Amino acid sequence: MSTPIATGSSDPLAYRWLRCCVAAALACALSACAPIRSDEKPYAMITPDQIRSADNLHLERDGWPAKQWWSAYGDPQLDSLIARALTSSPTIVIARTRVLQAKSDIDLVRSGTHLQVAALAAVDREHVSANGFLGAYSTHQPAIDATGPWYTEGIVGLGGSLGVDIWGKQHAQVEAAIGVHNARVAEVAAIELELSTDVAELYYGIQTSYQLLDLLEQLLDVAVFDVDAHATRAARGLEPITQTELARAQLLAMRRQIVSTRTTVKQMRESLRALLGAGPDDLSEIRPVALPVQHSGLPTTLSYELLARRPDLQAMRWYVQSSFDRVEAAKAAFYPTFDIKAFFGVNALHLADLFTHASQQINLIPGLYLPVFDSGRLNANLGGARAASNALIMQYNEAILNAVCDVAVTGSRLQDLNEEATLQAQKIDAVTLTQAGAQARYEKGVASRLTAMDARQTVLLERISMLEVDGQRLNQDIAMSKALGGGYRAEKPVELGVR
Repeated sequence: MSTPIATGSSDPLAYRWLRCCVAAALACALSACAPIRSDEKPYAMITPDQIRSADNLHLERDGWPAKQWWSAYGDPQLDSLIARALTSSPTIVIARTRVLQAKSDIDLVRSGTHLQVAALAAVDREHVSANGFLGAYSTHQPAIDATGPWYTEGIVGLGGSLGVDIWGKQHAQVEAAIGVHNARVAEVAAIELELSTDVAELYYGIQTSYQLLDLLEQLLDVAVFDVDAHATRAARGLEPITQTELARAQLLAMRRQIVSTRTTVKQMRESLRALLGAGPDDLSEIRPVALPVQHSGLPTTLSYELLARRPDLQAMRWYVQSSFDRVEAAKAAFYPTFDIKAFFGVNALHLADLFTHASQQINLIPGLYLPVFDSGRLNANLGGARAASNALIMQYNEAILNAVCDVAVTGSRLQDLNEEATLQAQKIDAVTLTQAGAQARYEKGVASRLTAMDARQTVLLERISMLEVDGQRLNQDIAMSKALGGGYRAEKPVELGVR
C-alpha cells in the first residue's frame, strides 16, 4: 500500500493526523529550547597589572624558590623531618584520599556517557485478571494456550541504553569533574607546601630556643655572681642591701625565663610531633645546630607567573573552570535529550516455552525527552550554578590579591629585618669593644670584676636581641618561600575562559 503523503492520496484523516503529530513535536521542541529566562553575566577576572611586586621592595632579585626549597639550609635533620611529614602526616594522607575520591567521581560521571548493558533474568508468578489486558488468558482455553488464571512468566536477556550527548551536557559534567580532580591535585601540593613551611618554622623555633637557652645560662652565671658580689659589699657596709635584693630579683627573672624557654621547646616539639603524625616516643631528639643564613629574594617580576607558582591559586583556577563547565551543563539541560534503549532475550508466559525460538524478544526504543513544563527547576539550577561560579571568581580574585599581599608584606618585613640586623650587629661590635676594655682593666687591677661582669652582661643581652632578629628573619625567609609557591610549578596552568 502506498504512503498517502508521498502519492498525494486524498485520505484527509491520515494526512491531518500526521500533520498534527509533526506540529506537536515542533511545538514541544520549541517550548523546550525557550524557557531560559535570565542568566547573569560572569564576574570579571583580575587583571595582570594587579599581579606585581611593590615598587618599594629592594630585596635581592634571585628568582623563584627551588622545588625542595628547604635543602638550601643544608640541614639533614630538617630534610628528614620534612620528608617524614610529606609521607605520613595525617593532613597529607587526607588530601591524597580526596584526590582518589575526585578520580572516582570522574569515572562515575564518565560512565554515564558510555553504553550501559545489564543482564536481566526474572520469574513472575502472577494471577491474570479477567478484566485486564490478558483477560482471555484468565480461563482455560487450550486453543489459545490459555491455562489460567495462574501463570509463571519468565524473561531472560540483555538490556542496554545509550545517551546521545547532542548539546554537550554530559561532556560538560565530565569536564567539571575533571576540574575538581585537578583542583584536588593542586591542593595536595598546597598542603605539602603548608606542611613543609610549618615543620621548618617549628624546627628553627626549637633551634632558636636552644641558642637562647645557652645565652640565658651565661646570663645566669653573671646574675649569680652579681648577687654574691652585692651581698659581700652590703655585708661590709659598702652599699645598701637594696642593691643585693635588686640583683636577686634579676636572678629570679633569669631563672623564670629559662623555665619558660624550656617549656616553649617542649610545646614546639609536641606541635612538630603532631604534624608528623608521630607517636609519643616516635620522634628522635633534635640536636642543636647553628641558624642558617637567610637567602630569599624576589623574582624580577610576578605577573601571571605567580599563578603557576602558587598551588593554592592553581587549585582555585581549576575550581573556577569546573564552575564554568557546570554552568554549561545547566544550560544544556534546557534542550531535548535523546537516548536509545534496547533489549534482546526471551520472554514467555510459560517457563516451559522460555528458551524456544518463538519466545525471542527484541526491543529497540529511541527516546526523545523534552523538558516542557520544567523551566522553573531548570532556571533555578542555572541560577544556582551561575551564582556559585561568580562566588568562586570573586574568591579567586581575592586569593590572587592576598597572594600578592603576602609577597609584599613578607618582602617588606624581610627588608626591615635586614636593616635591623645590620644596626644590631654594629651595636654588638660597640658593646663587645666596651667589654674587652672592662676586662682588660680588671686584669690590670684598675677595675672591679663586677664592672667587667656587668659589661659582659650587656654583650649577652645584645646577642639575645640579635638572636631574636635572626629568628624573625629566618621565619620571614621561610614565609617568603611559601608566598612564592615553594618551588611548585604547574605543568599545564589552566587557561580560564569566562562563559
